[in-house]
Amino acid sequence: MLSFIFTSMIRSYSSHETDNLLIETSYTIKERIEGNGVQNLDSFIKTEIMARFLLINDAEMNMLVCNSDGGLLFLTTTDPETGKRVPQILNGTQTLSFDSLQKQESENGDYYLGISNFDGVLETDNRVCARELEYNGKNIGYVLVMKSTAAENAVIAVTQRAVFTSSLWVMLAAVIAIYFITERLLHPLRSMTEATKSFAKGDFSARVPVYGRDEVSELAIAFNHMAESLANLEKMRNTFLASVSHDLRTPMTTIAGFIDNINSGAIPPEKQGYYLGVISAEVHRLSRLVSEILDVSRLESGDRKFNFTDFDVSEVARLILISFEQKIEEKKLDVIFESEDCVPVHADKDAIYQVVYNLCHNAIKFAKEGGQLAIRITPEKSKVRISVFDEGQTISKEDIPYVFDRFYKTDKSRGLDKNGVGLGLYISKTIVDAHGETLSVTSEEGRGCTFSFTLPAAQSVQKKNGALPEG
Repeated sequence: MLSFIFTSMIRSYSSHETDNLLIETSYTIKERIEGNGVQNLDSFIKTEIMARFLLINDAEMNMLVCNSDGGLLFLTTTDPETGKRVPQILNGTQTLSFDSLQKQESENGDYYLGISNFDGVLETDNRVCARELEYNGKNIGYVLVMKSTAAENAVIAVTQRAVFTSSLWVMLAAVIAIYFITERLLHPLRSMTEATKSFAKGDFSARVPVYGRDEVSELAIAFNHMAESLANLEKMRNTFLASVSHDLRTPMTTIAGFIDNINSGAIPPEKQGYYLGVISAEVHRLSRLVSEILDVSRLESGDRKFNFTDFDVSEVARLILISFEQKIEEKKLDVIFESEDCVPVHADKDAIYQVVYNLCHNAIKFAKEGGQLAIRITPEKSKVRISVFDEGQTISKEDIPYVFDRFYKTDKSRGLDKNGVGLGLYISKTIVDAHGETLSVTSEEGRGCTFSFTLPAAQSVQKKNGALPEG
């Protein structure tokens, strides 16, 4: 790109200067010829003195003279060995065509300007300016002044090589600089990765070394603060469990003691009603405590338990498609299923079945009649991406951030949803989030919507791809 810009600037400047010189020189020669009252160019050119008179001073420029029919009468060329201009007087049998030149208008008369070799008459392309010669208002021929583009092209070639070489050196220096800068940035990030692995094992004592005062250092400081918060949270959790154990043990001890005393007869019959009332109160206390513990558990870890196993997600998708066969035929959908024969993932099979089922159900519901329904399952090293596309109504940009909210429906963008309550996508995203993955949506105006999520590949696949260590 840089080379293109430089060469374009050089070519533009050189062309402008050369064109101006050709225009001025051609006008001067035109004035000389017409000023001598020339009526017949043939006789004028054949006069040796006149031939010398027509020669121009610039050694890099040459000229042609043609009769009114384009017949070539006079030509100068540059000798490659001596560099001198050599005149040639011709008989006009060879004609030139000005089709490649553009007519221009000026105060000093019209002229023709462009680049041409006149169908091989000239050995190389030349910048040419041609002017019409007249006598008493009658066209008697043309004078053409030209300059080869070889020198201009050579300068441009040298410039391109220089820019290319300079760019290579700059790129090499940039790569070296980026390497050291990247190492400087990645070292604390690697430390964070190791600390994160320790956190996953329940050890919150790991910390990231802080160097300097740049943005990465600020990130390391924030990471250490997070680690401290996690350690405190773990301590609070342990304290909570200890407190709960104590609160459970106390009423259970009371209940057990009173029941044992009633059974042994230590408590007389007339007082048993009272103690049974105490036991009932303790039971209700236990019930409330268990309810509170369950509420906390639901908030912290989710209500649903997942059974992670390795299974073929491609087979699950096929079964779901078969279950929708009747609805697909009713809407005459063009179904595209792109997947390898077996794509093993590590997840909860029933939960993922529910996710894919919900996405396919929505896709079929909102696809236009005769539209496309596409399911694509693509392995990505340690992940597997599942995408469901429907060709139909789209989702507006304003609604996309809310499509996964509970009970959210948008009639203006998905107006076919008249029976759903708006929980399908919320449930699907909750399940995918519980797997540590992400469910997303893209909407392309005039085409349709694509819902996509990833799952961890089966551990055997991850080991094969190098994402997990062997053993």
